[in-house]
Amino acid sequence: QVQLVESGGGLVQAGGSLRLSCTISGLTFSTYVMGWFRQAPGKEREFVAAKSWNGNRILYADSVKGRFTISRDSAKKTVYLQMNSLKPEDAAVYYCALDRLVVPSMSRHDYSYWGQGTQVTVSS
Repeated sequence: QVQLVESGGGLVQAGGSLRLSCTISGLTFSTYVMGWFRQAPGKEREFVAAKSWNGNRILYADSVKGRFTISRDSAKKTVYLQMNSLKPEDAAVYYCALDRLVVPSMSRHDYSYWGQGTQVTVSS
């Protein structure tokens, strides 16, 4: 059973940085995509970034381009989301997601496996 565990959320001032981590366990396939989504209160879960594990294909939401970076550590089976220049509108619960995709997808419906989420709060 695939399990995803996020960490790294917290409280940060606007303009600050945070790095989220998502550790993967139980994988039985080698081709997949890792994604990050977020959900603010009263809003739908929205795409943030995604990266193919065995390739270099990366997607970012327009709202985070140039500020957020998705990366991975193969040895640690961990994917990261480095968030810089944080804004109050970035505050949300951040979820990592995974599925057996060849190319990254922006649709949350394409991901079967999800972590429990980690809270990011940005003070103005």
